[in-house]
Amino acid sequence: MDSNELLQLACEAAQNSYSKYSGFSVGAALLTEDGRVFKGCNIENSSFSLTICAERTAIFKAVSEGCTSFKAIAIVGGAEGNFSHPCCPCGACLQVMSEFCDEDFSIILTNGEFTLDDFLPMRFELN
Repeated sequence: MDSNELLQLACEAAQNSYSKYSGFSVGAALLTEDGRVFKGCNIENSSFSLTICAERTAIFKAVSEGCTSFKAIAIVGGAEGNFSHPCCPCGACLQVMSEFCDEDFSIILTNGEFTLDDFLPMRFELN
């Protein structure tokens, strides 16, 4: 699966976003090493700290189905379906990615492809 196909699946995932407070929909499509795709969207809550990002939704769905080997994730986000600007993963999502992914894990945004190490070169790890 190429980057454009994965970005299109992220756009589809954003259609299910529950973002009635911010109006900012986010979708993610997570590609596993065995070729499966898990989609996620952001889900807001009136108690804002309980909101979950699209990236973590996709990862947690995959892990709950027994999959912990990931190849890439595509992320889109924006208001009113406008996904033309890049939507970078937040620190919490990057830390969750680092739990399951190597530093060369691919993060695909609308402005290009990056690695986990590009965003999180010094991640927290229990020693």
